[in-house]
Amino acid sequence: MNNSGLGHKIYSYLLATYKWYLRTPERSLDEAYNAALEIQKLENEYFNGNKIGSDLTPHSSSVMDYFESNLKKQLRIIRMRLTEFRASRFFVNESNQKSIKKLGIEHLNPSIVLEKLRFIDEVTAKYTISDEDIITREPIDKAPDPQIEALAVEPKQSNIIKRNLNNNGRRIQSKGKTDTTGVLPRSIFNTINRLQIELDPKSEQDVVQNFRKAQRRTIISVRFLLLLIIVPILTHQLSKAFIVGPIVNHFKSSEEAAIFLNYEMEEQALLELQRFEEKIKFQNLISSNITPSEKNIEIQVREKALEIAEEYRLISANAIKNVFADILSVIAFIWFLLLSKKEIAVLKDFLDHVVYGLSDSAKAFIIILFTDIFVGFHSPHGWEVILEGISRHWGLPANHDFIFLFIATFPVILDTIFKYWIFRYLNRISPSAVATYRNMNE
Repeated sequence: MNNSGLGHKIYSYLLATYKWYLRTPERSLDEAYNAALEIQKLENEYFNGNKIGSDLTPHSSSVMDYFESNLKKQLRIIRMRLTEFRASRFFVNESNQKSIKKLGIEHLNPSIVLEKLRFIDEVTAKYTISDEDIITREPIDKAPDPQIEALAVEPKQSNIIKRNLNNNGRRIQSKGKTDTTGVLPRSIFNTINRLQIELDPKSEQDVVQNFRKAQRRTIISVRFLLLLIIVPILTHQLSKAFIVGPIVNHFKSSEEAAIFLNYEMEEQALLELQRFEEKIKFQNLISSNITPSEKNIEIQVREKALEIAEEYRLISANAIKNVFADILSVIAFIWFLLLSKKEIAVLKDFLDHVVYGLSDSAKAFIIILFTDIFVGFHSPHGWEVILEGISRHWGLPANHDFIFLFIATFPVILDTIFKYWIFRYLNRISPSAVATYRNMNE
C-alpha cells in the first residue's frame, strides 16, 4: 500500500513537471510581454509617452539612473524570455502537441502570440536603435571630434570605411589613388575643418555628447570584461559545490572509489610513504630511547598509508569534479557570449579606441611584451608549467611527449600569426608604430 502511494506521488510530481515544461513557451512569452508593459508604463507615467532617457524630461541624474537601471532590467528579462520562448518552441514536437491536447492545456492562439510579439518589438525597437546609435555607431554626417582625433595617432580603418558611405548608409565606389591625392596638403583641409567645428555654436554640445558616449562605452566594456571573468568562475564553484560534487559523492563511495587516477599519483604516494618510513627509522636510530620493534614501525607506516590513501582519494574525486565543472563553465561562458552580441560590439569598439589611441612606443612595447611572454626564448618553461597544471587539475598524467610537441608547434604558430598581423594590418594602419617596434626589437 505504501509503495503504491509513493508511486502515485512520484507520478503526480512527474506529471506536474511535464505540464510545467509544456507551458514553457506560454510562460516565457507572458513574462516578456509583462516586462514590455512595465517599460510602456514608465514611459507613459514619467516621460509623456516618450522613450526612457529622453532629454526633454526634467528629471535629475539620480532619478534617471533609477529609470535606466529599471529599463535595463526589463530589457534583460525580455531578451532572456524570448530566447527561452524560441528554444522551447523548437523542442516542442508533434508528440508534445498531442500531449498538450490530452492534458487539457490550452494551445497558444497564433493571433495572440503575434500580437504580443509585435508589441514587444515595438517597445524594444527604439532602445535597440538608441543603443546602437549611442554606443557602436558614430554620426556620419557630422565632422569628427577634434579631441577624439587628437587621442589617435593614426586613423582607424572603420573611419575609412564610414567615409565611403553616403548619407543613406550605402557604400559608394571608392576612388583611386590619383583621386585621393589633392592639389593642397590634406592637413590644410583638416585645419579648416577643425576651425569650422570650433566656431560652430553647437560644438560644445557635440563634445559633451561624445564624452557621454565614450563614458557609457567604457562602463559597458569594463562591466562586460568583469562578467566574462566572474561568470565562468562562479559557475565552476557553484556547480562543483551543489551539482557535480553531490552527484560524484553519491555514485562513488569511500570504499569503492579509486585511490589513484594515474600512475604519477601512485608514484608520488609511494615516494611520500617511503620518505615517512625512512624518517621514522632515522629518528629511532639517533634517539637515545629503546629502539621500538618492527611491529610498532609497521603500525605507524600503516596509519600513514591509510592517511595518504584517503588524501589521494579526495584528490582523485576532486579531479573528476573539476572535469564536469569545467564543462559547465565553458557552456555558461558560451551561453553568455551568445546573449551579449551587443556588448561584444561595444567591447570591440572600446578596444579599438584604446589600442589605436596609444602612442607608437606604447604599441611597440605591448607587442614586444606579448610576443616575449608567449613566443619568446623563455616561453617554453611557462607553457610547460601551464600544461602540467592543467593535467593535475583534471587528474590526467602529464604526457611529456605531448607537452614537448605542443611547445615545439604552438608558439611557432602564434609567432607566425603575430608577424602576419603586424605585416598585414598594423603596417597599413600605423607604419610608424611598426618602425618603432623594429627599432626597439633590434
